[in-house]
Amino acid sequence: MKTKCLVLLSGGQDSTTCLFWAKKKFGITETVSFDYGQRHRIELKSAAKIAGLAGVKNSVIVIKEFEAIKYSALLDLKADVSKKHSLNKDLPATFVPGRNILFLTAAAALAYTKGIKNIVIGVSQVDYSGYPDCRGEFIKSMEKSLSLGMEYPLKIHTPLIKLDKKKTVLLAKKLGALDIMKHTHTCYEGANPPCGKCPACLLREKGFKEAGIKDPLKA
Repeated sequence: MKTKCLVLLSGGQDSTTCLFWAKKKFGITETVSFDYGQRHRIELKSAAKIAGLAGVKNSVIVIKEFEAIKYSALLDLKADVSKKHSLNKDLPATFVPGRNILFLTAAAALAYTKGIKNIVIGVSQVDYSGYPDCRGEFIKSMEKSLSLGMEYPLKIHTPLIKLDKKKTVLLAKKLGALDIMKHTHTCYEGANPPCGKCPACLLREKGFKEAGIKDPLKA
């Protein structure tokens, strides 16, 4: 019997790597993307493109709860994505409070309706910009809470949790997913071609450089 899984697909480098990891590990793979009012909405087009190329079904869930939140550079076009968070100077301005909590909750509810018990998310506690909702401890807590709250045994897989960007690039190469990286979107500014200056662009550049591989997005 084939095992089903649901991958959270943002259209970025990490979630795309996770998609191809999931396609090798599980029999039936679907993806879900989120329209939450993000400034880099181009990622939704990237996610749809990547899902199509990978031959998987992609669902889009609209999350309006963040419309009332002003305290994240990813939700405010006028904010500087390179600064510290206005409410917590230990975090980057791009931190969206509660984002992965809502994403995983919505994904779990969708998985429930589809009879899917495996969820894959591309968080890393190595190159995670300090986001508290990218830590292994948080993921384990969500897995337990969602399973209890729905009386449905869910497993949240985090294949990148202990990988830095260099190792993530090398994993993508191993999975045969490098070419599709030219369709991914990472830039916080939503620029195409990418700005090359925001924290996300710099981290991506660092990973490919350390891996000794040319970024297909720039080829």
